[in-house]
Amino acid sequence: MRALVESALRLRVLVVAVAVVLMVWGIAAFRDAPQDVFPEFAPPRVEIQTEARGLSTAEVEQLVTTPLEQALAGLPWVVDVRSKSVLGLSSVVLDLERQADPLVARQLVAERVGVVASQLPASVAPPTLLPPLSSTSRLLKIGVRSDTLGIADLTDAAMLTVRPRLMAIPGVANVAVWGARTRQLQVRVDPDRLALAGTTVSAVRAAAGASVWTGSGGFVDTPNQRMAVFHTSPVADAADLARAPLVAPDGRVLRLGDVADVVESHAVPIGDAVIDGGEGLLLVVEKQPWGNTLQVTHAVEAELARIAPTLPGVELDPSIFRPASFVEKALENLGHAMTSGVILVVLVLVLFEPDPRSALISATAIPLSIALAVLVLTALGTTFDTMVLAGLVIAVGEVVDDAIIDVENISRRLRAREQRTAFDVVLEASMEVRSAVVYASLIVVLVFLPVFFLDGVSGAFFRPLATAYIVAITASLLVALTVTPALCLAWLPGQRERGPRRTTLWTLRAYRAVLPTALAHPRLVGVGVGVALLASLASVPLLGESFLPDFQERDFLMHWVEQPGTSLTAMRRITERVGEELVQVPGVRSFGAHIGRAEAADEVVGPNFTELWVGLEDGADHADALARIHAVVDGYPGLHRDVQTYLKERIKEVLSGTSATLAVRIHGPDLEGLKEAAQTVHRALTTVPGIADPRIEVQALVPQVQVALRPEASELYGLSTRDIRDAVTPLLAGTVEGSVRDGRRSVDVVVIGEDALRADPTALAALWVDAPTGGRVRLGDVADVWIGPSPNVIHHDGGSRRIDVLADVGDSDLGTVARGIEVALAGVTLPPGYSAEVLGEQKERAAATRSLTWLSLGALLAVFLVLHADFGDLRLAGLVFATLPFALIGGVVAVWSTGGTLSLGSVVGFVTVLGIATRNGILLVSHLRHLAIEAPELSARERVSRACEERVVPILMTASSAGLALLPIAWAGPVAGHEIEHPMAVVILGGLVTSTLLNLLCLPSLYLAAGGGSDRATMVA
Repeated sequence: MRALVESALRLRVLVVAVAVVLMVWGIAAFRDAPQDVFPEFAPPRVEIQTEARGLSTAEVEQLVTTPLEQALAGLPWVVDVRSKSVLGLSSVVLDLERQADPLVARQLVAERVGVVASQLPASVAPPTLLPPLSSTSRLLKIGVRSDTLGIADLTDAAMLTVRPRLMAIPGVANVAVWGARTRQLQVRVDPDRLALAGTTVSAVRAAAGASVWTGSGGFVDTPNQRMAVFHTSPVADAADLARAPLVAPDGRVLRLGDVADVVESHAVPIGDAVIDGGEGLLLVVEKQPWGNTLQVTHAVEAELARIAPTLPGVELDPSIFRPASFVEKALENLGHAMTSGVILVVLVLVLFEPDPRSALISATAIPLSIALAVLVLTALGTTFDTMVLAGLVIAVGEVVDDAIIDVENISRRLRAREQRTAFDVVLEASMEVRSAVVYASLIVVLVFLPVFFLDGVSGAFFRPLATAYIVAITASLLVALTVTPALCLAWLPGQRERGPRRTTLWTLRAYRAVLPTALAHPRLVGVGVGVALLASLASVPLLGESFLPDFQERDFLMHWVEQPGTSLTAMRRITERVGEELVQVPGVRSFGAHIGRAEAADEVVGPNFTELWVGLEDGADHADALARIHAVVDGYPGLHRDVQTYLKERIKEVLSGTSATLAVRIHGPDLEGLKEAAQTVHRALTTVPGIADPRIEVQALVPQVQVALRPEASELYGLSTRDIRDAVTPLLAGTVEGSVRDGRRSVDVVVIGEDALRADPTALAALWVDAPTGGRVRLGDVADVWIGPSPNVIHHDGGSRRIDVLADVGDSDLGTVARGIEVALAGVTLPPGYSAEVLGEQKERAAATRSLTWLSLGALLAVFLVLHADFGDLRLAGLVFATLPFALIGGVVAVWSTGGTLSLGSVVGFVTVLGIATRNGILLVSHLRHLAIEAPELSARERVSRACEERVVPILMTASSAGLALLPIAWAGPVAGHEIEHPMAVVILGGLVTSTLLNLLCLPSLYLAAGGGSDRATMVA
């Protein structure tokens, strides 16, 4: 280390030049670095969706979901397999280990799915792997509306122009279109009309398919060239299709239009959209995990600006939901906090440093250390999200500490150098504090290491913060070893002698007034500190608990869930009504909603599910607008509803697969048994104090028309189950027989029954079925047709059926409610084969706190070993180690003073402040040990007094720098970008106050009480 410092002094011009280059390079790298709001906190996942139109929920589970789950069992990296079966759709989700390669995993999944796809029912569409999505996949919600165009024309514009161009943007994973009405040429069949014409549904299907059949036309060879043969389709629109020939069973040639109505229409909708209270489409742009929110958002908005002139009469509104606005505000707030913190730190240097050049040298460590950290983080491929920036902000006040200590000691030695050269004085002065600085920095890193080993969402959030913090601290140590001594040698020798600043004189005067009293009563001081420590530790169990805070987003989402079986029309009616009320709320900028689902989208829901999205204006009062939105939403009782932000909802979804704060997941084999178990658990949860809105996940029985073939009757006509399905399904669900190309658009040709056939469930028995043996028979004569119950949804988790009992937290805190739930569940006895587990934020928080506690104990042991390596004495190492709880006292007081809730950010704050507090103890004890050698003629008390007076200013400067750098975050409160960092800053500030004061007053007393100076040889060793 001496060689490094000496080389830096000899090559000081080169060192300073390199430092300037690195600083400029770091600033440029930060300006061009990708920025986002949060790191990827969800584990990699693969979702397989399978469209199975016409299949009931139970059929989807048995025929599609279960075979897929069985085929995917045993894949590498798979942590959990979850699935959801609803009417006409299966969704299977594989949660992977965080270190898994998602692209390799998708390849393995595709191979397994390809094998099982051929075994699925013929009516089921091929399984589709959804594109990989980021934790916060929703990038933009774009409203598409028009006063002149119909919904079908809007669909064409969205599907043919907007979606393809947005999908071509790097980082965009998917553009889902809600409310689409895809054009179809429909051949609408009436069985009675077919009977009068003497033909069948099969003949109609054959004629429709033959009229639009496409295939190879071959080629013609001439002596000089080969020419392809192209068959032009005679069908371009509904009129052309109506003229298509149909051969009746008796040989007569008819036209499709003679036996059925041929019209241009659209498919039966599976979802809908409401834009600002009216009709329109909602385009949901989703991003890939490696896509950057700001960059991709700006690219999408630029493309929309280029698209708009090509779509006259169409309004594109990308403001309904724009997470980038929150990202920009959060980064702006953190940027202001960092700037303000740097200014405050520089102010500390100006107030205490006797010479402006000394202050400038110390201040140089801030931009240089941060620039070096930025270069390292950029080389690691880091995205500069709020957690990374928070790590740099926390480090701002500490990166200057090493420089302060070095500059102060060098300045003091230069003033008393006598005949020695400046080079030798700077080298020796730098080496004098070098050991303390290096070991202190090492301890800061050791204390923070446990954060690296956090798992799950906690680790995903705080690991980037820890990385940025440790890189910055390491960079500051390198700067203190090289650049700071070089600048001191270049600028400080020959400086005009200046007296201490008034701030320094006032500090020394106040310290000299109280230090003798502390030194005179070491036992009283020790008892007082012990009592304060015990009182603070005893109050910790009384603190409330939370996981992550509410984020100050200016976009709110509301889930509206009606009773299963509710139609799209009914949901649209109530959505339009609430939309009209919400847009009247002062401060509301926009409103949009999507109902049901869209094709190839991440929502696997029925038409009874709606998501409402409300955007606030920039200047709107957040709390007032939120209260008014709650008032509007609460005016619609009878359906489940909530109001939350997207980030909070996504975190809940990752933790438990639901949008609730807490979930009791019940596993079991039978759906009815699960419901009974859920009722039992629900009754127990209603007795838990502080719980809010306990409810059972909506898994209800909905009416379903059931058809059961009677074997004895069907034998007379030679009918099979397949014959029945082939006869009925085209009439009710429709079948695609081909397609017609219209420019870039492909229009499906669909044979489907008249609307009246689907309007009356009881009329199904009257449908005619063509018998294989000839003739026709009514369905009711060969099958039983009745309305029976069917599940609206079936969930699997780990291959087992499950149901959730959901709850949120009311006036109480998360920890209290979660413990109350565990107590309530302890008194619940479930039937054999059924089990329950508690999921959600508390489980993640408890696991993270437990992990941090045990890992921190290991880190503290390592800290003690480092202290012993530094001092070479158990008593000195134990003395400094005993000062660590000093920081806990202030941290606990700070938590109580700001609401008394201990969040995960607060816990990380306690870990951080332990490392910062140790530095001051090391500096003081190291100087005491140095004076034991340099001034042996002094008595123990005189030596302690002198050491304290010589170190009080640098200790106060380093502590003030670390604290004031965080003051802007603590002062601003949990505004956008500070939600997680605010409790951390509060704890660190409180811990710094008590650790600094107690180090300056109690540590000297403890040093004397431990024998400082009485056994000089031991204490110096």
